[in-house]
Amino acid sequence: MPAPRGHAPSMRDVAQRAGVSHQTVSRVVNDSPNIRSDTRERVLQAIEDLGYRPNGLARALAHGRSRRIGLLMESSSHYGPMNMLRGVELAARRAGYAATTFGVTSPDEFDEGIDFLRDQRVDALAIIAPRAQSLESLARVTLPQACVLVGSMPPDADGFGPIPSLPRVGVDQALGARLAVQHLIASGHRMIAHLAGPADWFDAQVRRNEWFRTLEAAGLETPPTVEGDWRPQSGYDATDALLAIPGVTAVFAANDQMALGLIHGLSDRGLAIPGDLSVVGFDDIPESAHFRPPLTTVHQDFQAVGEAAVDLLLQRLGEASHGSPQQIVPELVVRTSTAPA
Repeated sequence: MPAPRGHAPSMRDVAQRAGVSHQTVSRVVNDSPNIRSDTRERVLQAIEDLGYRPNGLARALAHGRSRRIGLLMESSSHYGPMNMLRGVELAARRAGYAATTFGVTSPDEFDEGIDFLRDQRVDALAIIAPRAQSLESLARVTLPQACVLVGSMPPDADGFGPIPSLPRVGVDQALGARLAVQHLIASGHRMIAHLAGPADWFDAQVRRNEWFRTLEAAGLETPPTVEGDWRPQSGYDATDALLAIPGVTAVFAANDQMALGLIHGLSDRGLAIPGDLSVVGFDDIPESAHFRPPLTTVHQDFQAVGEAAVDLLLQRLGEASHGSPQQIVPELVVRTSTAPA
């Protein structure tokens, strides 16, 4: 029987009536494949019994687009992913689209996030999946046609099934790492250590690999890397391991936060930066110009990343004939944390 007067039935009401999840109801409403026929019939009967109708946004879709872009991101407080998210949100707003964000706490929730955003009738989807496990989970999910991956990709992206066929935009991480290491080489440093990010993060993989290649191309020794977790504390904790590398005169840190912790650790040991050790970071967070000393780092233009992502989605929606470059060029910002060896 229909829902009581004054109560508009929701998708969850239908799910409860049919004894299924709200994601299953969403798939039936959207005529998704891979739904058992008896389950589909049960859901359709519950929809009829309750008098369920899609929301106003969905009805508007019958006459045009919803003007919404979905943003799906593995929840993170790290500078890079959060600023990519903000960049896409701002670019969407400027293009006349509202942004609807769904954050997942684990890669296994990506399918739930996509179902939620489909319920919101988003026209297109931008995904920020910074870790290997995230990308592997996305390979098992049916994605909409207008979809873009935002951020870095692994060095061997072709090994990740259907995901590399999706368009993607991001900062050229390899170029950024190369600029940082070449700056230290040009300053006369011959033993350049690397404070790496977590191994399952694509940005960390690319920066570490390019550090290695750049040293190798210059005929320099490549010492063992020391791994951190992006946070300042891990940079501080890595200080002794980095100083134990024979002859080390410079460190390329995979992000500014770890560089901050390392500078703190060096200072606590009575060492001068850059007199005893030069340090380069990556990201150019707003605070990096106010470190003591101000940090030489690689600047990433996240606003340009957002604009490129939205432009690419608008192309796939037929609303733009050309877009921004898909590889955003980083810039080395030289400050006083580096000096000649």
